[in-house]
Amino acid sequence: MENSIIWPGNSLTPSVNRALLRGVSLRIGTADSPPFTLVQNVTDDNGQSTIQYTGYAIDLLQLLMDQLGFSATLLLKPSDQTYNEFVQGVSEGVYDIIIADVTVTSPRREIVGFSSPIYDNSLRTVVRQANDPGIDLLAFLKPFSRRLWVLVLGTCIYASILIFLIERRKNEDLQNRSITSQLIMSIWYCFGNMVGYGVEFDARTAGGRLLTAGLYILSLIIVASYTANLASDLTIAKSQFVISGINDIKNGKLPINRVGIYVGSAMESYIKSVMPAGSQNYYSVHSFKALYDSLLAGIIDVFLIDEGLAEYAINNIYCNLTVVGDGFAESSYAIVTRKEWLYTPDLDVSILSLRESGKIDGLKQKWLQTRTCSDSTPTSTSLDIEALSGLFVIFVVITALSLLLFLWTERRNIKKYLLQFICKKDSLAEGRHSTTRNSNRNYEHEQSLETISEVIHNF
Repeated sequence: MENSIIWPGNSLTPSVNRALLRGVSLRIGTADSPPFTLVQNVTDDNGQSTIQYTGYAIDLLQLLMDQLGFSATLLLKPSDQTYNEFVQGVSEGVYDIIIADVTVTSPRREIVGFSSPIYDNSLRTVVRQANDPGIDLLAFLKPFSRRLWVLVLGTCIYASILIFLIERRKNEDLQNRSITSQLIMSIWYCFGNMVGYGVEFDARTAGGRLLTAGLYILSLIIVASYTANLASDLTIAKSQFVISGINDIKNGKLPINRVGIYVGSAMESYIKSVMPAGSQNYYSVHSFKALYDSLLAGIIDVFLIDEGLAEYAINNIYCNLTVVGDGFAESSYAIVTRKEWLYTPDLDVSILSLRESGKIDGLKQKWLQTRTCSDSTPTSTSLDIEALSGLFVIFVVITALSLLLFLWTERRNIKKYLLQFICKKDSLAEGRHSTTRNSNRNYEHEQSLETISEVIHNF
């Protein structure tokens, strides 16, 4: 007893200056909103149907009941009721508390109280995954506009004419050729220098060398610009979404009527606070399922939703949807109570205890970090065939033209070879025919001798 501490009131245990929930029976409201609350109708062996509640909020409720010793009667939010009306039910005495995916907002704080946070939340933008745009055979031409490609081609022809005029009399490689051949060689010279290939002859005059230097400078900038733009276009094409985040909605990149908002939710409060009064004609829905269905049907292009709800849905249910951009409008979920509720301190102490023990983190890992959808969009920096398919098609066309050009230039030799082959084939056929005729004659002669011999023998 010498080492015992005597607390006020001559008690050996510290006094608790708060009302305790032990033995109290509570009417607790919750909402069908996976993964925080999942509602299922379960039929037992006797055919009796009962409602089964599971999820993050239900597991948290069970931990609080075990720790604080109160009992609970669960009441499910009507499907046609908004979250603001749901929260108002506490102030009207419909529920004692609410444990669900309810965000703490300033308008709600004016009518109800909140416990310590039970989940750290933010809003996310959800869109459809980018569809495959198909094969674009001319995708490699998109880094430059059509006008710029025409200018590059015109510059090559213009430089070719200058090389023809400047070099044709002084350059030995161009002498003793027809004008057509000289022009073709000049075009080949400019094209080879512009693409960095090089050619078989060099400029011999001062003017030709200066023009060649100009071609080098021009081609250096053109090739570098083309390479940079091509890399950028191919990278963007691999992950093309309607928007990149909430800022695109704020800046009007997407019509506001293509944005889905759950009426009476924290998402609606946020969009009203950031958008001008005349730009709030968003697409209104009255359930989370309606948000997903509208997006999949193409009625809307994006919707706002709480991070936890979004991650669970796109990882386990709606595998062809995804989130874009970073989280925004950070907030928290909390248990809804009446204002200045008698048992709020006892509830807060228990929630803080569960946080410190890591049990709330365990609930997050159990319900929010699961994934059943396959990862259909793995991160990759490699290009696929479709990106440059048109380039290979053009190469096939060039090879076909090269083959035709070869056949045309060698047409006399090919014709001579074909004639020799046909003559040789005819000679072989005639030789085989002559051999066959001789064989037939010998056979007929032998048959005649046999016949004469048989007649003499019979005689």
